[in-house]
Amino acid sequence: MTMMWTRRISALAATTAFLLIGQAASAADVSPVAEPTPEAPAVSALSPWQIRVRGLGVITNDEGKVNGVANSDLSYSDSVIPELDITYYFTDNIAAELILGTTRANVYGEDSIKSLGKIGSTWLLPPTLTLQYHFTDFGAFKPYVGAGINYTMFYSQDAKSADDLDIKNTFGAAVQVGFDYMVNDHWGLNFDVKKIFLKPDFDVTVGGTDLKGSAKLDPWLIGAGVTYRF
Repeated sequence: MTMMWTRRISALAATTAFLLIGQAASAADVSPVAEPTPEAPAVSALSPWQIRVRGLGVITNDEGKVNGVANSDLSYSDSVIPELDITYYFTDNIAAELILGTTRANVYGEDSIKSLGKIGSTWLLPPTLTLQYHFTDFGAFKPYVGAGINYTMFYSQDAKSADDLDIKNTFGAAVQVGFDYMVNDHWGLNFDVKKIFLKPDFDVTVGGTDLKGSAKLDPWLIGAGVTYRF
């Protein structure tokens, strides 16, 4: 009798276990499949191109000489001009910048040739190309340094106390330091200082005498303006 009840209980337990397992499997089959989380939209990368527009002060070094004239010296007028520069970023840190602007300068005799007064005037077009390193660890404040080459062209030259004036086009080295403060991803404020090492030769005719000399301009270019990153 006991054996019979034991068999019945075992059979009932087995049946119950089978039913529970079947119900669990059915529930798993009908459980809703979680939909994949949509990916966040990709943030578009900034263009490698950037432009700046600055107001620029051109401050020259007053030094020069006329060959063969003892104690001769020269001085030059300073100016304020608009400037455009175009920057291309090779990486976040390395960029090249082309600086464009033009200005007019007067040339004056000094020391032993001071009596000549205003010798003449000329326009200068000094495109400058620099290779820059941009520091990227300061948030919106983005300082940079640069160095490069300048080629200055002199045009529309006009002699005054001299009979004739011809300042020669010339190459020069350039160094630079500045910073952008970015208001957002595209717009920023800029401050920039450049030094161009520029010493052109010139031919001048005074009182019918042909002379030669050199003008040590070495201008500082100090600018402030607006940056736009495409």
